[in-house]
Amino acid sequence: MTYKFRDLPLLEQTQQALESLGFEQATEIQSLAIPKMVEGVDFIAQAQTGTGKTFAFVIPMIERIDTNNKDIQGLILCPTRELSMQVYKEILKLVKFYPELKVSVIVGGESYDKQFKALSRKPHIIVATPGRIIDHLDRGKMDISHINILALDEADEMLKMGFAEDLERILSDTPSERQTVLFSATIPKGIKNIAKKYQKDPQMIAATAPTLTVDRITQGYFEVKEDDKPRLLIRLLDLEKPNSAIIFANTKKDVDIIAENLQAFKYEADALHGDLKQSQRNYVMGRFRNKTLKVLIATDVAARGLDISDVELVINYDLPQQDEVYVHRIGRTGRAGKKGKAYTFVTPRKKRNLSVLEHFTKTEIKRYTIPTVTDIHKKDQKRFYNTLKDLSLNNDQTYDEIIEKLEKEEIDIYKLVNGLIKALAPVEKTYDDIAVLEERKEKDKVKGKGAKESNRGSKTGNKIVNKGYVTLSINIGRKDKINPNQLLDFLRKEYNLYSKNIGDIKHKDLSTTFEVKADALSKISARKQVKYQGRIISLNIVKAK
Repeated sequence: MTYKFRDLPLLEQTQQALESLGFEQATEIQSLAIPKMVEGVDFIAQAQTGTGKTFAFVIPMIERIDTNNKDIQGLILCPTRELSMQVYKEILKLVKFYPELKVSVIVGGESYDKQFKALSRKPHIIVATPGRIIDHLDRGKMDISHINILALDEADEMLKMGFAEDLERILSDTPSERQTVLFSATIPKGIKNIAKKYQKDPQMIAATAPTLTVDRITQGYFEVKEDDKPRLLIRLLDLEKPNSAIIFANTKKDVDIIAENLQAFKYEADALHGDLKQSQRNYVMGRFRNKTLKVLIATDVAARGLDISDVELVINYDLPQQDEVYVHRIGRTGRAGKKGKAYTFVTPRKKRNLSVLEHFTKTEIKRYTIPTVTDIHKKDQKRFYNTLKDLSLNNDQTYDEIIEKLEKEEIDIYKLVNGLIKALAPVEKTYDDIAVLEERKEKDKVKGKGAKESNRGSKTGNKIVNKGYVTLSINIGRKDKINPNQLLDFLRKEYNLYSKNIGDIKHKDLSTTFEVKADALSKISARKQVKYQGRIISLNIVKAK
C-alpha cells in the first residue's frame, strides 16, 4: 500500500516543498519507512537505487528535528562523497520553506576550514562520509553526543569499502537511546551484526525495485572474448549512438584504459573513479549532466549517488561480482518513465553466471549477435532518413533567394537534393575483426535454490565463504595510516595482486583480511621479505574454522 504525501503526518513546510517539486504519491519504500521513522522505530530497509529511498529517510528526519535546539540531532552516513552531496541536495529541496532548519555536508576532498565554518553555524542535520566524521571527532570539532536519529545509506557498500570499524566508532559515540535506521540494497551478515549490536528490536522492511520493470529496460548480452571487448564497445556505441551512456567496469585501471581508448577514437568520453580529485569528479559529472560528455566510464563505487534520469544506455563491460550490483547498474537507465537499454559483455568463462543472474532478476537476458558493419550502416542510414524527414516536416525557414538563383542557372533540383544527401549521408565505417563465438547450450543450467547458493557462497564448517574465493590476512591496518585503496596499490606493487581479483575487504586497526579469487593465488609473487614502514609484512591464508 502506498500513500499520498498529504495523508502522511508531515510538517506543512515539508508538504509545501513536496508540492513545489510536483510530488503527490509516495513510493513503496517511502510509504513503508516514513511512518515508522516518525514513530521512532528502528528498522533495516532493503531498497534498490531508483525506489525513492533518499526521501524515505530524509523526510521523517526533518520532522523529528527541534530547531530551537542548536545541537546536531540528525546524522546521515553515506559511503561516497558523491552520494553524500546528492543526499544533501535532496534535503535542501525539502527545507526550501523551512529556513530555521540548518544542514551541512561533511566529506573528504574538501577544505577543513570550510567545514569548520559550516559546523560553527550549528547545523541540525549532518550528511557525511564515515572517515571525515572521525577526522572531525578526533580534532574535537564535532559533537555527536546529542544525535537522536541516525541513518546509514548504502550500508552494505560502506561495509564492502572497509568502513566497518569507522561505523562502530561513530555508533558508539552517539547516544544509545537514538533511533537508528539502515538502508541497504542487500542484507549481508555485517549489516545484521550492526543491527544486533546497535539497533533496538529492529524491524525489516523491503521495497520491490522498479528498475527491474522489463518493459522499460531492454536487457541483453554479447558473448565475446576478453581481448575483443574494446572492439565490440566501439561497434556498439556506433550502433546505438546514445546521447547519454554509462559504461561500468570492475576496476579503476580498466576504467582508465576504456576511457583512453574511446578518447583516441574521438568519442566524447571520460572516466570516473575514486582516484580522481573532487574537482576532477565535479568537472566530469558537470559535463555528463549537460550532455557535452556523452559517455561516462565508471566503477560502481564512484557511480553511487549519481542522479541522472535520462541515461539512454548502460553497458556492463564486465559482469559484476554480485547480482545486486547488476540491478544497481541497469537501474541507471529506464528512469522517470523513459525506456532504456542495458547490455552486458560476457566472456565464455563467465557465461554460466548469466543463469544465476536471470534467476535473481526474474528476467530473461537475451543473447545478441555482434553488430556487423552492415548492421551499423543500416541503422545509421535509418537515423539519417528520420533526420531528413523531421527537417522536411518541421522546418519553418525558407531559402527562396538561393533556390531562385539555382533555378536561373538551370540546376536540376532533384540532382541538387541527391548531391546534398550524398554530402551529408553517413559513410560506412570499417572495423577490426571480432571473433564470433557459437552459442553453446549449458549442460548444467542453474535453477532454483542451486542458483542462489552458487552465487552466494558455500559453507566450510561454520564459516560462510564466497565460492571461488580464498580469504587472506595481512598485518597492515588502519593504524598504519593506510586506506583500502592504498592497500590495493601496495598488494599490486609488492605481490602482483590486482584489484580485479580481490573481493570483500575488512580493514581493522592492526590487520586487514580480504578475499582473493582462488585462481589468482598462483599469480602472487613469491617474495622472501616485504617491508612496510620498516616492518616485515606477512601475508597468510585464513583457515576456515
